Amino acid sequence: MTSDPELATRLRLAVTRMARRLRQESGAVGPELSPTLTAALATIDRCGPLTPSAFAQTERIQRPTATRIVGRLEQQGLVERSPDPDDGRVCFVAVTSDGRALLKRIRSRKSEFLAKRLKALTPAEQATLAAAAELLERLLEEPASAPARRAGG
Repeated sequence: MTSDPELATRLRLAVTRMARRLRQESGAVGPELSPTLTAALATIDRCGPLTPSAFAQTERIQRPTATRIVGRLEQQGLVERSPDPDDGRVCFVAVTSDGRALLKRIRSRKSEFLAKRLKALTPAEQATLAAAAELLERLLEEPASAPARRAGG
């Protein structure tokens, strides 16, 4: 049996390598987006429309960082802001059709890459990975009260 610190290190490295490889595989599908902007676009798609403050909370980043990220996505036509009909001081951010299409292409590319790799595994190995995926999802769930991360951290 592997020790907890050793297992933690192996998992961290495997997940990091997988994320990097998936990023590389999805590279040529549209405008060049950093991992931060891609993740932000996906969050706004999944949770939006939402206010910049709600986006900052969801991503656990500072509000000024969220504002810069939204601005960069808006400049590329991937999100748009619209005023709150009940409170003119508030705006909502939503993914545009171009943003949704880009996310679809990125996700398809990543899924195709993984599907090809999974075909090389036995059914038992695929079942093991399915169980591991469920465990990883459970491990990564965080309480909503987790503190905000600083930019770059």
